[in-house]
Amino acid sequence: MTPTTRHGHKRRVPVKVRALLATAALLLGGGGTALVAADASAGGTHRPAAGGAQEQAAATATTIACPDVGDRLQDVPAPARQQVSAGLAELDAQIARAYEKAAAPGGDSGAVLGELKQQRSTTIGRMADAIGEKSARPAELTELSACRTQQVRTDAARGASGAPVLGRPMPGGPSPADFADIRTAPARPRPATRAGGSAGTFTSACGRNENGHFNSDNVIVTPGVSNGAHHTHDYVGNLSTNAFSTDASLAAAGTTCTNGDLSTHYWPVLRLLDGKAAPDADKPGGGHDGNMGKVLRPSSVTLQFRGSPVAKVSAMPRFLRVITGDAKAFTSGPANANASWSCVGFEERQFKDKYPICPRGAEVVRTLAFQSCWDGRSTDSANHRTHVAFARQDGSCPRGFRAVPQLVQRITYQVPSGTPFAVDSFPEQLHKPVTDHGDFINVMPDALMAKAVACVNSGRRC
Repeated sequence: MTPTTRHGHKRRVPVKVRALLATAALLLGGGGTALVAADASAGGTHRPAAGGAQEQAAATATTIACPDVGDRLQDVPAPARQQVSAGLAELDAQIARAYEKAAAPGGDSGAVLGELKQQRSTTIGRMADAIGEKSARPAELTELSACRTQQVRTDAARGASGAPVLGRPMPGGPSPADFADIRTAPARPRPATRAGGSAGTFTSACGRNENGHFNSDNVIVTPGVSNGAHHTHDYVGNLSTNAFSTDASLAAAGTTCTNGDLSTHYWPVLRLLDGKAAPDADKPGGGHDGNMGKVLRPSSVTLQFRGSPVAKVSAMPRFLRVITGDAKAFTSGPANANASWSCVGFEERQFKDKYPICPRGAEVVRTLAFQSCWDGRSTDSANHRTHVAFARQDGSCPRGFRAVPQLVQRITYQVPSGTPFAVDSFPEQLHKPVTDHGDFINVMPDALMAKAVACVNSGRRC
């Protein structure tokens, strides 16, 4: 099955499921934990050898790390946006193909990287030319063609008692090292609300995606391109969101929210790694892109807008687009990583780079806190980040930004005891928890946004 852009250009993404995981165990008891997965051939990970240096050497895998071109964009004129969007999607497809080749038995990483550099140079050149037709040509983008291999630790993390989280690496990720007992997570600091701050909250009740709105598009980063995300997104709120949505189509659509909020909320699905084939095992965003396992439906979804501890908030503009976290944080670095993981009853403790092992019966919690400072001018930016900012440690906004209601998406899951799980990701990101991210387009009617601001600024819970 070959995804296409709106204009019909084929983009082959050859990463497919080579082997499903056999039954894996995730056990919590006696102060220690155990995580066990069966060996398989995908993803370039290896069964650990027994003993000493051999075991240490085997506790690694290899992936491919490339500069994130989208994050370096500074100005994309309107006529160039479709060409740039298609280019970004093609760059992702090129990395996926290169990762598959490098991970295959006998793969020559040097040759793969050389071929990948040539492909990226051509694609980036076309993007730069398109931008240069209406603006200054960004010559610096062409310096982002070269990629490198990156070694990945796959040995086990340690539990609360200091005992290791045991087990073999999982094909294509995650590894045992990506799981840890929630009791070992660091505490989450919260700045206190000061005089002049805004302590109220406003909540939109939008359900748990009971209507089954899923796709592997990303209308913010790669608009106009089908399967631009290479992983499946879970949606609540606006009923129409896909790669080809526009401000007008979003404003005319229905919503799952009970208060008339037409906003779009989406995030990568969470999957059980229980060895069972999922309905999308051969489809884009699923097994076709290396995402295996049954999709977990959330137990609850809370969409809450919060205030600033040091200031009153202003209204968000309609059609503001915001991304929190970074789908490529594993290979690009954690600068934009922001999602956190915890367990119900333990949310004073949060992981950024680990999946939590929760006590039996406690649900897994994903928290996606969005930027709460806006530049007062733009509803989007070329890299989809610079028009918004996170508050400083004391809660104040950086210079040139104003406080707006902070969206916090809180999602809980009942994970069956004895079963590991992972977030959907780009193939080379190896399903690492640090790559979790959330997306939001504000399509609240102006009157509803005014109500939200009034609730937040007056200290009420609405």
